[in-house]
Amino acid sequence: MEKSQLRKEIRERKRQFSSDKLAELSLSIIDCLLKHPKIIAAKTILMYYSLPDEVNTHEAINILTRQGKKILLPVVIDNGLMEIRQYNGEEDLRTGAYGIKEPIGKLITDYSDIDVAVVPGMSFDVSCNRLGRGKGYYDRFLQQIPDIYKIGICFDFQKMKSIPTDKHDIRMNEIL
Repeated sequence: MEKSQLRKEIRERKRQFSSDKLAELSLSIIDCLLKHPKIIAAKTILMYYSLPDEVNTHEAINILTRQGKKILLPVVIDNGLMEIRQYNGEEDLRTGAYGIKEPIGKLITDYSDIDVAVVPGMSFDVSCNRLGRGKGYYDRFLQQIPDIYKIGICFDFQKMKSIPTDKHDIRMNEIL
């Protein structure tokens, strides 16, 4: 199956679930994430502020912030690139590109403190390959931090045996 076909298939699968059901399905995934040894040990975590059809990360971000962890979130900028800004609370978020809530906090340009990255995806496979939404934002950004431990998170119905990959696609270390 080609990438565009697979994205369409996953979108169709997502539409079969109400937003309440997706929120319910998110709970066990987030529970595993919050108990993950890499997350527990981390001081600085790159997360994402979820869209309605993604594993809901909103409460996890707040929990981790209350635990004293530094949370970084992506901000989409021009030319298919994203920058990273510090999350300081929900009042610090503005709606940005693609309707994604993005922080207006401090711009982070030194990525050496990032301990772990939590990454969304349209689909993941058993080899930890990731299929994004097709714009390449995460692949381009993750190339800048190749040694960071990357955890992809998704719903069970997004997992595939195998997904098509290209040389620029960045593989995750683990999928929850």
